[in-house]
Amino acid sequence: MSDRTRIVIALGGNALQSKKSEPTAEAQLEVVKRTCEYIAEISSRGYEMAVVHGNGPQVGRIILSSEAAKDVVPPMPFDVCGAMSQGYIGYHLQQALTYALGRRNRNIPVVTLVTQMVVEKNDLAFQNPTKPIGAFYTEEEAKALMEEKDYAMKEDAGRGWRRVVPSPLPRKIKEIHAVKSLWKDTIVVTCGGGGIPVIENADGTTEGVAAVIDKDFSAEILAQELNAAILLLLTEVEKVAIHFKTPEQQDLSSLTLEEAGRYIEEGQFASGSMLPKVEAAMKFVRFNPGKKAIISSLDKAVEALEGKTGTVITFA
Repeated sequence: MSDRTRIVIALGGNALQSKKSEPTAEAQLEVVKRTCEYIAEISSRGYEMAVVHGNGPQVGRIILSSEAAKDVVPPMPFDVCGAMSQGYIGYHLQQALTYALGRRNRNIPVVTLVTQMVVEKNDLAFQNPTKPIGAFYTEEEAKALMEEKDYAMKEDAGRGWRRVVPSPLPRKIKEIHAVKSLWKDTIVVTCGGGGIPVIENADGTTEGVAAVIDKDFSAEILAQELNAAILLLLTEVEKVAIHFKTPEQQDLSSLTLEEAGRYIEEGQFASGSMLPKVEAAMKFVRFNPGKKAIISSLDKAVEALEGKTGTVITFA
């Protein structure tokens, strides 16, 4: 199949969990089933794909459960919790996507690959935690957690307060050769939660670190490695907007590198939500001038690929 049909899909949090339902595994699976109908429909249009997903709420709950049970069983390290989230989210996606593909007579295997992402030991992000994970809290609850557990807490784009952890930049996908080997006849769920952050030691070993990698940046690296034609970043909104949630809000159908850079300088995009998506899109088209990135909502994904909606980011 032509490289023009290769895409990497990055799923936002709304693709895995609904704010209107309980944060249980059962409720998550119901949301994932709906998500996979959209992904399967994209596949039925002839696209080859790999899927990347976030894990903020899920890994937050795993960590909270581990900490709550510390008097019974030893708490799991942060990187291990990340690996656990990759496993169970991937399992849900495999189950639901296989069914959705089958309904369209597409017999394509779906495989989840536990994926490590190399980060730099000296990344400045370790000195400035910014990545939100886990549940939303009121300001009062956040302050209490900061006192009791020494968490770093920040307000998240007007949605409440959340715990934040370091978010180093991804540098290299450890299992990329396996992803490429599976690509030809398999949909691979990979780089879950941005990948398990590891550092490479001088002796050749790897070591997990306590951090969360932004899945949009990891999806961008994956798209480059796979020579994808499109990086599709799915979130809650149909289009990127400036003056977001103000009377002057303006939805954007397209962005060039120059325009996106200018809006970033103006502070138009929230650091915990839209900013990393725009930055990942910019990086992809900067290194691949003939290709494009698209930011849109999950329910408009097919239309966005057809050029009917979404925000298309191009080199110029």
